[in-house]
Amino acid sequence: MITSPIEIKLRNKSRLLSIEFKDNEIFELSFEFLRVHSPSAEVKGHSPSQAVLQLNKHDVMIKDIEPIGHYAIRLIFDDGHDSGLYTWKYLYELGRDHGVLWQAYLDQLLASGYNRPKVTDD
Repeated sequence: MITSPIEIKLRNKSRLLSIEFKDNEIFELSFEFLRVHSPSAEVKGHSPSQAVLQLNKHDVMIKDIEPIGHYAIRLIFDDGHDSGLYTWKYLYELGRDHGVLWQAYLDQLLASGYNRPKVTDD
């Protein structure tokens, strides 16, 4: 069972969202990673075949975090995206599977021919 977070910190300078769960797991997820893995229909589509590869998100910022009940948060990004609800379960999965998910995203960018700018914290 996924536990709820006990602390969520927005670290703008390093562009990281730090999430600590009750089971003592701590995940630091980049704003870019969170943006390109938004659970919204705009990003994921209504099926895997409808997913939209997100480009030019390397410098995106999170402007605000809105709590959604006791189960999720909405991240408000400075590129106008604000429709994804990040449940505790989804955030935990993103943290747990970060390495695999990030590499899959980079592979998708490469396959699409997109040349992502090198970011110092990659």
